[in-house]
Amino acid sequence: MSPLTTNPSSAPSPAKAKTLSLGVIFLTLYIDLIGFSIIFPLGPDLIAHYLNTDGQSGALGWLLTQSNALAHVFGRDNAFAAVLFGGILSSFFSILQFIFAPFWGAISDKRGRRGVLLMTVAGTALGYLVWVLSGSFWMFLLSRMVTGAFSGNLSVATAAVADVTTRADRAKAMGIVGAAFGLGLVTGPTLGALTAHFNLLTAFPALGRFGFNPFSVPALIAFAMCLINLGWIYLRFSETLSPAARAEAREPRIRNPLSAIFGLSNLAVRRANLVAFVYSTAFVAMETSLTFLAAERFGYTARQNGYLLGFLGLCSIITQGYIVRKLLARVDEVRVLNSGLILSAIGLVVIGLAIQPWMLYVGLAFLATGSGLVNPATTGLISLYSGAQEQGRVLGIFRSLGSLSRAITPILAGAGAFLFSMGSVFFVGAALSVIAFGLSTTLPKPQK
Repeated sequence: MSPLTTNPSSAPSPAKAKTLSLGVIFLTLYIDLIGFSIIFPLGPDLIAHYLNTDGQSGALGWLLTQSNALAHVFGRDNAFAAVLFGGILSSFFSILQFIFAPFWGAISDKRGRRGVLLMTVAGTALGYLVWVLSGSFWMFLLSRMVTGAFSGNLSVATAAVADVTTRADRAKAMGIVGAAFGLGLVTGPTLGALTAHFNLLTAFPALGRFGFNPFSVPALIAFAMCLINLGWIYLRFSETLSPAARAEAREPRIRNPLSAIFGLSNLAVRRANLVAFVYSTAFVAMETSLTFLAAERFGYTARQNGYLLGFLGLCSIITQGYIVRKLLARVDEVRVLNSGLILSAIGLVVIGLAIQPWMLYVGLAFLATGSGLVNPATTGLISLYSGAQEQGRVLGIFRSLGSLSRAITPILAGAGAFLFSMGSVFFVGAALSVIAFGLSTTLPKPQK
């Protein structure tokens, strides 16, 4: 079968596409992203807590020593070491996502989406339960290992969207996925910030003997979100992948993710993945540096930075949930992708040059609109370039590359900001967006 065609026997009926799943999948992704992102605002406080409880011994001490040594090589102070340390912790989770996302996607191609979603959400819930009881840094690290290893549910749910949509509506439906991502990534950090000050040990100090810690409340919320998601999938999520498509899928196995990426025989899929990876690197660099730039140039507080990130998320939700669907009814995915990359480059330059706070918001409006076009367009193109029997594997590789960019970029962006300037990170991001645009102009128009 050609990678640009779909097995007719696996195509869902329009009624199935409408009644089943986009709503079910949207809520599955939204709940999952809340639990995933609730930890985002807690990073500095988490590090300070475990430094206080564990001291500078063991794994924590080793990581801190490496951060301090690298900071010394660059001739920088402990502030640089703290940024590196936070980047290392963030990268650790993303590396596990990079390894396991293609594996879970391939399993879902062979065994079906529903069972794999139940398994990965249950594993993620276990990871959050370990976080609830993480009285030591070792336990916290274990919780990140478990949640990272079971984080394939995002790529599997995205593949389910491909199962229940027609090829003509594929990229528009991926906009719904993007809106769920955006909404979850706004709600989760907000819940984390609001609940970070509720310390159960203050009222119930005896819980400390079981491993409860000052961050057990956000961890309990993330755990509860996973349990709700598990029940929601069990009750409402019907299998989306036909037996015919499952029969054609490859037998899944864990392998070197880079080999899986370079082993893709479909040139269009490989090139679209490269565009997505280059752009993701630019966007993650912005995410890593934006609040630091706002604080450095304009003295923004945590609350003001929260408003800034909320504005970014809101613009992204509007673009992916509404604008991109209207736009794709008139133009093809490649043109939408190209437009998004240009808008992103403009936005990054404006942010890098910002001398007034309003310029940050203007730049973010361009950037959020651009990313809101790029993300569903790239996801849709990769899905359209691939056969029905390999959606989970191919989209798992796509998510894996995004995790790779999240693993390496925070450290590189932090180092670039401290060695050169905060603005330089955004100018490099703009250059990467232009490079991605150059690559995207060679992508073929997908067959529908």
